[in-house]
Amino acid sequence: MTGRFLLCGGSGLIGTALTDLWSTRRVEVVHLSRRSHVQGVQAVQWNPTMGDLPTESVDGFDGVLHLAGESIASGRWTRARKERIRASRVQGTALLANRLAAAQERPRTLVCASAIGYYGDRGADVVNEESAAGTGFLADVAQEWEAAAQPARDAGIRVVHLRLGVVLSSSGGPLALMLPPFKFGLGGPIGSGDQYLSWVTLRDVVRSIDHVLNDDGLSGAINVVAPTPVSQRQFAASLGRVLRRPTVLPLPSWAVSLLLGEMGRELLLASTRVEPTRLKASGYAFEHDDLDTALRDLLI
Repeated sequence: MTGRFLLCGGSGLIGTALTDLWSTRRVEVVHLSRRSHVQGVQAVQWNPTMGDLPTESVDGFDGVLHLAGESIASGRWTRARKERIRASRVQGTALLANRLAAAQERPRTLVCASAIGYYGDRGADVVNEESAAGTGFLADVAQEWEAAAQPARDAGIRVVHLRLGVVLSSSGGPLALMLPPFKFGLGGPIGSGDQYLSWVTLRDVVRSIDHVLNDDGLSGAINVVAPTPVSQRQFAASLGRVLRRPTVLPLPSWAVSLLLGEMGRELLLASTRVEPTRLKASGYAFEHDDLDTALRDLLI
């Protein structure tokens, strides 16, 4: 793949991996950043809170990737924090979509991050891109987040929403946070352990983005998850096997609610069993579709 791409969220886990990959190819990457200078890459400055993004600064790109958003897992969800989480996704996406729609040289494609939180807590039910939205804070945010890109779609730009699952990487994200207690033999299932966790490796996220950019037939929602979701209990057991540590210390539901409140209930106790139907149908081949193998590749 070649071309010129604008990347928002380039300093995050996925953005960093994508920038590193593209640096080895004939791909020009420009970061869309709140900072005027980003070390090692070209940058366009914006301030989504203030609505500051000159239309001419987004002209002439082959594709735009919007992966930014305030972390949902770095603290309890106060009312103010929930508003920051929502605004960082909805306002930024709306501003970018409107500027791209008004640009003289529009990109062919806008790829926006979303999340499987769109489906809410669905128990053991299997959901795919055709399934209805769920309920709860994350489901509401995901719906607004995706809707905010409509101006770009109306302008004829192909818009893709990557509904990301739990992204596994040893260098950041949920897995990196889990490793210390598990390495000390203090890990175990969360809550009942029956709730489903739809995971995907960082490597497959980056490869799937490449795939989506190269397949003009893909638009709308795309579930980016491995085709083998597991229960919390299975995930804990798999991580214990790979680390050769016991996983006999569960974290009860009441403790999750007490310590983390609504954030813990939606992120750790909710169950979302997601099928990557459209990604598979498009011919994408997962590098990691077995959890034990994925964890070994990441950690050993």
